[in-house]
Amino acid sequence: MVLSSPDFQDGGIIPDKFTAVVPNQPSPKLEWSNVPMGTVSFALIVHDPDNAMRRTPEDTLHWLVFNIPGTARALDGGQPATPTLPDGMVQGKNARGSVGYIGPANPPINPYHHYDWELYALDSTLSLGPDATRAEVLKAMEGHAIGKAIIQCRFRMPPDKQ
Repeated sequence: MVLSSPDFQDGGIIPDKFTAVVPNQPSPKLEWSNVPMGTVSFALIVHDPDNAMRRTPEDTLHWLVFNIPGTARALDGGQPATPTLPDGMVQGKNARGSVGYIGPANPPINPYHHYDWELYALDSTLSLGPDATRAEVLKAMEGHAIGKAIIQCRFRMPPDKQ
């Protein structure tokens, strides 16, 4: 499977428009191809693997979407911050405890952080609601993932935007 975005390049810098540099940042558009046969749904997990939340081994979850229809080949940018989306898609809670996408926002004193966009092809839908945690989604996905694609971008908060 191949995951891409017209809004940023794999390995590139995510534009400020999709980060905490601006208020109410929209989610970027995502596109995918070469989907495995038997795909029933997709799950998307966006996280910052360089950050440890509250001094634990858990990193920062920026977006969690699951039950994306297996027929979909894109997720439009600017998704609303609602628990359910068209076609039965469900958004879980991010690291702030709110639903929807939150853009990168690492402190300006830190080096660039990496942001992983992981798309999983699943052979089923997940019987979970919007209160599901990332751990619960990953547990429900066990034995059902038939493909995975990742893109990664980088971001560092500009010093003048602290």
